[in-house]
Amino acid sequence: MADGNSTRVTEFILLGFSVHRKIEIVFFLLILVVYTLTLVGNFGMISLIRLHSRLHTPIVFLSNLAFVGLCYSSSIVPEFLETLLTKHRSISFYACVTQLGFFLNFLISEMFPLAVMAYDCFVAICNPLVYVEVLSQKLCMRLVFGPYLYSFSLALLHTVVIFQLIYCGPNIINHFYCDDVPLMALSCSDTSLKEILIFIFSGFSVISSLTTVLVSYLYIVAAILRIQSTEGRCKAFSTCASHLTAVTVFYRTLIFMYLQPKSNQSLDTDKMASVFYTIVIPMLNPMIYSLRNQEVKKALRKAIEKWYVLSLIN
Repeated sequence: MADGNSTRVTEFILLGFSVHRKIEIVFFLLILVVYTLTLVGNFGMISLIRLHSRLHTPIVFLSNLAFVGLCYSSSIVPEFLETLLTKHRSISFYACVTQLGFFLNFLISEMFPLAVMAYDCFVAICNPLVYVEVLSQKLCMRLVFGPYLYSFSLALLHTVVIFQLIYCGPNIINHFYCDDVPLMALSCSDTSLKEILIFIFSGFSVISSLTTVLVSYLYIVAAILRIQSTEGRCKAFSTCASHLTAVTVFYRTLIFMYLQPKSNQSLDTDKMASVFYTIVIPMLNPMIYSLRNQEVKKALRKAIEKWYVLSLIN
């Protein structure tokens, strides 16, 4: 804390999960395993797609999704692991600013690859004859880089507004990372502008991307129901169910956290929900979206065979 007539907070304390030390160690080991799988799965998927240029252009959406998931998980998990292991819970004001900015940037970016991939499936299943014309390489690049511009602008706006607030009282953040909702709870100034921004922009981002996903899959399901083969229909439904399950988990946590009415227990509940979309979902994405893709599975099989042959030669 700084002394003077207008005392300001210069660092925050991340409360995390207030549990017994032995439970913290177990939690640390579990998260370390999940994060390791996240790094291996997402780095592996990005490398696989870059090494096999024959994979068609929309596969870049999978690479983009892996990159985004890797980044927003990495903006949170290493700091959280350090907190669990060393019990060092303090974070400087500017480190908190940086963490929040990166997290919001990649969290917002995560929504749109999900919507784009749903639209890609819609075009491939419902309009296969015009697929190449509709999803041209130029459009694919716009669908990849456009959301980054939007998410960066929105994350910058949110971060600037949240840290323009005055923090002169308690500095304990009831969370395991710097998030805007628990930070607002610490502010001793008016937070109404930030609350309005969260509701409007979070609502717009979630609703617009989720609507794209839902509408696309309504058409996809209708197309699948017209498939005569029972085996083909069941296989298609199985793939869509896995995709929709992960999408539902992601969007439900966001809607629950950012669009729910305030309550006394909301911050504690948010911490549990945050574990899913900051730690678990980035690990699941390569499995659900990539390893179920036939092109990626073939490329992975060839890469393993090539590595095996090279290891025998050496």
